[in-house]
Formats: sequence, structure tokens, C-alpha cells
Amino acid sequence: MVVGTLNIRLVLRESHSLKDKRRVIKSLKDRVRQKYNVSIAEVGAQDNHKECVLAVAMVSNEGRRVNSVLSGLVNSLRLFPKVELVDYSLELL
Repeated sequence: MVVGTLNIRLVLRESHSLKDKRRVIKSLKDRVRQKYNVSIAEVGAQDNHKECVLAVAMVSNEGRRVNSVLSGLVNSLRLFPKVELVDYSLELL
């Protein structure tokens, strides 16, 4: 069994309030869950309307699959409107 974790730091430059941030992040999390079948949660910078820290987890019996899916997710976040990918870390356990 392989567990993959991904920590992502995003910047929301066009967000002017926590309400704006919640709307964008909810949409992003819903799309990620649906497309990649992973668990995702906001885990940091919850009181800052310009930043967001997300954690993503995936379990599989193949490390290559986990790495492929999570790397694809990172690439798709680079194209997601209204957010800018600042940093990420990917770890397989």
C-alpha cells in the first residue's frame, strides 16, 4: 500500500474577502475531488483571504499511479483560474 500526500500553497490575488476565498477554494476542491478521486482539505492560512494551504491524500497499491495522479493534479492547478501555485511538496509513504 502506498500513501501519497501533497501540500499545496496557493495565492488568490483577486480575492478581497474571506467570502471570495471560500467561493474559489470550494470550487477548486470540488473539481479536484471529482476529477482525481482524492481527499483534499484546507489546512492552513484559513484567516488570510489572499493565501490558501491545501493538503491532498491518495492511497493506492502502486506508487507510480499515486505519483502520476498527484503530479497531474499539480499541473492542472497551474492552469486553474483565480489561483496561483506558489509552492508544493509531494511525498510518497
